[in-house]
Amino acid sequence: MTQSNWWLNATAPLSAASQQQAQAHQDQLTKPQGSLGRLETVAIELAAMQHQVKPQIQQAHMLVFAGDHGVVAQGVSAFPQSVTIAMLSNFVKGGAAVATLCKQQGIALSVINCGTASPCAHLANIIHQPIMPGTHDFSQQAAMSAEQTLQALALGQQQIERVQAQGADFLMLGEMGIGNTSSASCLSALLLKHEVNALTGAGTGVLGAALTHKQKILSASVQRAQPLVKTPLDALEQVGGLEIAAMTGAYIRAAQLGIPCLVDGFITTAAALLAVRLNPSVRDWLLFSHHSAEQGHGTLLAALDAQPLLHLDMRLGEGSGAAVAYGTVQQALTIHNHMATFAQAAVENKA
Repeated sequence: MTQSNWWLNATAPLSAASQQQAQAHQDQLTKPQGSLGRLETVAIELAAMQHQVKPQIQQAHMLVFAGDHGVVAQGVSAFPQSVTIAMLSNFVKGGAAVATLCKQQGIALSVINCGTASPCAHLANIIHQPIMPGTHDFSQQAAMSAEQTLQALALGQQQIERVQAQGADFLMLGEMGIGNTSSASCLSALLLKHEVNALTGAGTGVLGAALTHKQKILSASVQRAQPLVKTPLDALEQVGGLEIAAMTGAYIRAAQLGIPCLVDGFITTAAALLAVRLNPSVRDWLLFSHHSAEQGHGTLLAALDAQPLLHLDMRLGEGSGAAVAYGTVQQALTIHNHMATFAQAAVENKA
């Protein structure tokens, strides 16, 4: 496999032996088998990923990718694009929801500027790798060129390699970009051959007549792009976002390097869906944090055969749902690794 299509390279293998041994260990813990539900299966899945019966997370890392969307010019968002830059500053100053959750749980946080509409190189503590000043208005033309699409994928690849070199062994991805629910809805509609209006929700708070307008714009955008889409990468080029492309590349590279990823909400799940369409074995390395209140997320979860850990009616994005669910993952590992077995507790097991 050449570097030009690196996303097709094989992902790391899972360990069936570790998975079986972790299941056997769970069956000996002082509880009825299966009584802790998803807490049990998450620990067993991580055992297969880490090739050890008692998996542990030493260094979790949250990467928030940011980019602007030209389709905002069509009035599909309740907020202006200036909010993207303001939120980037809020992330690194610790004021955003995901930043507070990361700090409280000892999760490293990286914020990556993939391409904002206005320059923001003056903002400190942000990784500035802008590919273009936001995407083009995809209701009128392709969001990105083929070259820019591949650059955005590679940006995600490079960021995963960077944090792996620093010791990251568990990843969460977040996003920031006014208009990105519109991009995620259109991308998902093209990938799933699904009616885009059924995947289009309020996003930043677009309701009533404004939501009807948003649906009209996105429906026309999908109709424009559809004849031009022959491959998943074509769909990304036509209606994707820089941050969505970077997250797609990040999911793929993490799976190739054998690093589990906890997927957040609607937009990150759209990127995960694209990653799996490009390289199906990426699916083995994805855990799903929560069921977003954003319309369409359930459809994406079903397409990925995903069972999220939580259902809290969240729809903020940023990686916030993944950061909340990370605590549940850690609790699952605490139970799996430290709960007594029947033999240790001198408790009689079922006959």
